[in-house]
Formats: sequence, C-alpha cells, structure tokens
Amino acid sequence: MKVKWLLLSVIFAVSTALAGCDSPLMVLDPKGPQAKTLSDTIIFSIMMMVGILLVVYILYVFVLVKYRASKMDKDYEPPHEEGNKWLELIWTVIPIIIVIILSVVTVRTTDKVESVPAGYANEKPLVIYASSSNWKWHFSYPEEGIETVNYVNLPTDRPVEFRLYSYGPITSFWIPQLAGQKYAMSDMVTKIHLSADTPGSYMGKNSNFSGEGFAHMEFEAQAMTPSEYKEWVSDVKQTAPKLTEKEFDQLLETPHVGRKTYTSTHLEFKPAPEGEHAGHHHGEEKEDQPTGHEDHKEHDNMDHMEHMENKEHQ
Repeated sequence: MKVKWLLLSVIFAVSTALAGCDSPLMVLDPKGPQAKTLSDTIIFSIMMMVGILLVVYILYVFVLVKYRASKMDKDYEPPHEEGNKWLELIWTVIPIIIVIILSVVTVRTTDKVESVPAGYANEKPLVIYASSSNWKWHFSYPEEGIETVNYVNLPTDRPVEFRLYSYGPITSFWIPQLAGQKYAMSDMVTKIHLSADTPGSYMGKNSNFSGEGFAHMEFEAQAMTPSEYKEWVSDVKQTAPKLTEKEFDQLLETPHVGRKTYTSTHLEFKPAPEGEHAGHHHGEEKEDQPTGHEDHKEHDNMDHMEHMENKEHQ
C-alpha cells in the first residue's frame, strides 16, 4: 500500500511540474508531428523514471524487512561478509545503460524536431518571420505580403518555418501543442519547423523571462484549413491598412498592444538581422545591392586598369 501511494505521489509531482500554469498538460496533447515527437519523448522519460523508482523502492522495502532490528543474544556477532563483485558491477553498469538510452533518445528527438516535419520534405514551407519586442509578437508573411501582431494564422497539413529574432531582450518562442521552444535574439535569426494536423486555436507564449511585461507575451496560433487560410489572407488584403515605418516604430515603443493586421510587412524597411530577408518582397527577390566593400573593390580594379593603359602608352 505504501509503495502504491509513493508512486502516485511521484506521478503527481511530475505532472504538476510539467503543467506549469496551464491545465490540462498542453505538451502532452500534441496537434502536430513535431509536438508528438516531444510528447512521446517526455512520456518515455517519465516511464523510465517510474520504473527506476519502482525498483529502488522495492529494494528499499526488502532491505528494511530483511535487515530490520531484532532481539539477539548479547554475545551475538554478525558474520563477516566480503564485497560481492557481481553486485557492484551490476549497480555500476545499470546507471550507465540508463544514461546511454536517454542520450540516444534525446539526440534522435532533437534531430527530428530540428528538421522539416516527417512527410513534408518535398513541400515548400510557409515562411513566417516572428519577431518580439517589449512585450509583443510581430508575425511577417513575406509570401503573402501581410503582417499581424499578437496572433498568427497558419494552414493545416503544410510545413511552416518560423524565423525568429528580437527587437529587445532574448525571448523564447513556444507553441506547446505544435512544437518545442527556440530562442529569439537580436543579432541573428533562428528557425523552428512545425506543422499542424488539426484545425484549432493553440496558445503561444514567450517562455523566457524578459522583463515586467513577460507574463503578457502570449499569442493565439490559429490553425486553419487551406481554404480558410486563403480566405483569411484575401480578406486581410482587402480590408487591412498598410504598415508604415512610422507606425512600426510606434509599435516598438508601445509596451502593450492588442491584435493588429497589415497588408505589408516591416521587412521592407527593417529587414531581419544580417540582411537575410532584405531581398524579399511579397514572395519576390530583389537584386543584391552592392556593399561599400564591393564599391571599393570595383574602384581599385578601375585604378589598376588605368595604370596598365598608361604603362602601355609609355
């Protein structure tokens, strides 16, 4: 009976820790292949831990019963026992095996969730730039030429590639029912791949503390059927205003805003870090602009050609 209650207590404690502030456990209710992989890994780890604890508690009870205190004669001397090399070998090898198993599972899971979702390798992903600022999320759709604030809509049964960066402190992009979490930083773009199998509304959040407005950095991720998604995009292009650089600067300065929708993206005048998206506009690609270094190099080439011509005349 005691063992049963101990196991229930352990399971309850683990469930409470994973639950955080939300109930039921969203990470254990996946709605996409990437989230399913993570959920399976978590459940596997929990089951391994429960099995280890079960063995430990059984041995604990066995030792307590077998070697419990009892009335013995005053002149009783316990027999001298040498160490058992086989037992010592067993309790040394078992932890090593456990670590190896968990390591292999973790590496395979990490590789799987960092790649394009299974079954979508040959499909073109929908690219969405997700940038954070104090304390809001900006979602830019270069393929559609639209932008949203504090909510993101995406089609089901299509791979989605989020490209993450930040206009402030480091944040962590996380939609528990669709994928794991990934940091968004100010000087580089990170990527996270996901897809939604089931239409529905899923909560997204910043899982990295980033200041006083951290608790309000939640957004809705709405998974739509492809036809509903196309209808939404068409409606946005017909009704939403254009995003200007002045308004975007005001958005960055405003701590808290509600949902907003625009028919253009801030990537046109404020591209992602390292110019990764500077050449894209509504799904098209501009010609690369020469940098100052290239201009200087071209000037040196012209000087060299003039020098050679003068030398020939001489």
